[in-house]
Amino acid sequence: MQSRFRSDRRLTARMGITLFLLGLLYVAFVVALIFLLKSWVLVVVVAAALLGAQYWFSDRVALFAMRGRVVEREEYPELHGVVDRLCAIADMPKPVVAVSEMDMPNAFATGRNPDHAVVCVTTGLLRRLRPDELEGVLAHELSHVAHKDVAVITVASFLGVIAGLIVRFAFYSQLFSDGRRDQNTAAIFAVVMGVSAAVYALSFLLIRALSRYRELAADRAAALLTGRPSALASALTKVSGDIARIPTKDLRTAQAFNAFYFTPALGREPGIARIFSTHPSLEQRLDQLGRISAELGEAAAPGGA
Repeated sequence: MQSRFRSDRRLTARMGITLFLLGLLYVAFVVALIFLLKSWVLVVVVAAALLGAQYWFSDRVALFAMRGRVVEREEYPELHGVVDRLCAIADMPKPVVAVSEMDMPNAFATGRNPDHAVVCVTTGLLRRLRPDELEGVLAHELSHVAHKDVAVITVASFLGVIAGLIVRFAFYSQLFSDGRRDQNTAAIFAVVMGVSAAVYALSFLLIRALSRYRELAADRAAALLTGRPSALASALTKVSGDIARIPTKDLRTAQAFNAFYFTPALGREPGIARIFSTHPSLEQRLDQLGRISAELGEAAAPGGA
């Protein structure tokens, strides 16, 4: 079913290119592992099982990791009311609504498609935002679901996760080995580690390139759906400012899920992390919303005369 969120052909094209390139990288990675480990059955079965688990259970894993829980209407009537209203306007299925008991103000959406999606907000976000600001944030998250880019990011992140795990496994295996490995085994481990590190780096860059654009696309779609880009801009400013005041050490757990968040969990001095951020800068996002606000104002002026 097609929702009423404004379609974005450039986002669709970027998702297709990213998945194609990551697919090639994934196949090359599996072939390299089969060649090095001499066991294609083990590599293919494990890789397929992990990819399937990532796709089918990503929503549960994300909720568990961020201490989120599904909430019913009786417990959070206002939150459900906003989601109901936005889904009716957008003509899309209502996702599962969840709340995370975290003071960090943020929100994320996850799930493999609009019929199996979850939108989660933190209690910190609910305490800080006005109703119109919360509506803008939720419209942003729902647009990720409607555009299906949340599913693409979920699948795309799989390869980087697996490559990262292999690097860690190889590193600790070497670190805690008893020194009895022969030179051939050590060489194979070194090559596997090198290939995995290269795959992780390439997938990291591809995901960052897609992730930054999809955030701008979600801001744009949310602003046009609600007709109140200024409310979304206010929420962005408020949330980004409050997160920046949280000590970095308290954000480390959350940073693993930055690609899914409304605003990245970056501390007071992000430094080089800002360069590799999953999101465009606050200034870019506010500039775009400012332009949309002006466009909507110009469009409304003749009708009101």
